[in-house]
Amino acid sequence: MADPLDKATSKAPATLGEGCLSRYDPEDMGPEDGTEFPGAAELWEQLQEESDDTLKPA
Repeated sequence: MADPLDKATSKAPATLGEGCLSRYDPEDMGPEDGTEFPGAAELWEQLQEESDDTLKPA
């Protein structure tokens, strides 16, 4: 029986380590792997401020 993952349009990069120490091999990754998220820091600050506001006693 053929591997059903062979039909996938994308494949994960190779990994290093095993179990909870498993991680993607940086040498196997290229610019098309991963994401670009220039607004991540601003979003994180906004979410932290919102969570601080909900935790303050009335």
